[in-house]
Amino acid sequence: MNEVSTKLELRSKRVAVPEFEASRIVVDIFNRLGCQNEISQAISDHLIDANLCGMESHGVMRVMQYAERIRNGTMRINVQPETRTNKHGMTIVDGGMGSGIPTMTFAYETAMELASDCGLSAVSILNTGHTGRHGAFADEAASKGFLTICTGGGNHRVHGQVAPHGGSRGMLPTNPWCIGIPGGDRGPVVMDFATGVIGGGWAYAAQSAGALLPEGCIIDKDGNPTRNPEDYFEGGAILPMGAHKGYALSLVAELIGEAMLGPSSPECNWFLLAINTRKYRAPEALQAAAEDVLADIRACPPASGFDRVEIPGEREREQRKRSNGILAIPEETWRQVLALSQELKGR
Repeated sequence: MNEVSTKLELRSKRVAVPEFEASRIVVDIFNRLGCQNEISQAISDHLIDANLCGMESHGVMRVMQYAERIRNGTMRINVQPETRTNKHGMTIVDGGMGSGIPTMTFAYETAMELASDCGLSAVSILNTGHTGRHGAFADEAASKGFLTICTGGGNHRVHGQVAPHGGSRGMLPTNPWCIGIPGGDRGPVVMDFATGVIGGGWAYAAQSAGALLPEGCIIDKDGNPTRNPEDYFEGGAILPMGAHKGYALSLVAELIGEAMLGPSSPECNWFLLAINTRKYRAPEALQAAAEDVLADIRACPPASGFDRVEIPGEREREQRKRSNGILAIPEETWRQVLALSQELKGR
């Protein structure tokens, strides 16, 4: 089993699960919860790919969370995203409060189609469940020649997860930003991060796996540093990434999501820009120029404690290749997935 790049300090082992076995079990879970097989497969493929890429915060750990939301009615099954325009002609993708993974896939496809001819599109995504790992969507779009910029926010009174810089209480969601652009010879450059030191998914992953989080990520309800994810769920908060800089990015995302796009669904609102880079430069010329820049960056001597300088997006693709179709899942997390599977089979 290959080494996994993770933020978790596990107290137990990992289990090696072949991709085909994970897919069979996860698809069956969502089918038994009432999802159409096509939707179940899309969710499963996305979550499994996140694990293979080393992003277990958005991996099969989310199965339990999604199942709970389907059961309590906050995520609907078997609804299809639709496009509409507001009275000013702006494009909106409405997810109908279904799974956010097929909704966000559809949103990126819509944004690219609109930008193909005119060069630029702006799409808002409303009424959707959890949208998965945005880096996957941005990577795919960049491979087709599109620069994409996506952020989400809203519902800060419901999702007070991250403390503002200088604050001791969770006031903002993790409000991520994701940018993808065609890169050099090794593929697109993709940045995808929450505006907290960690995304909320890492807290869920740590809780699921019975693990500790890194130092400097969360505080408890009294504002004291802690590594125990339970302290976060019992009134604590995530700290902002980069202090005032992460706080500022989060606040702007919140204003885009709520002030500009309107009241949020149970999750948040998303805003996606797509730019057709071929309107600026031929793909071969862009790739050559990008590789020239990236090669210089990779050639930088590593600092103490580092093996090399990495390019955003390359680590995930390299980890997927090293994984060779085997998911390394925390033992406790996989036990919960199997328990849910058995429960649904016994109904």
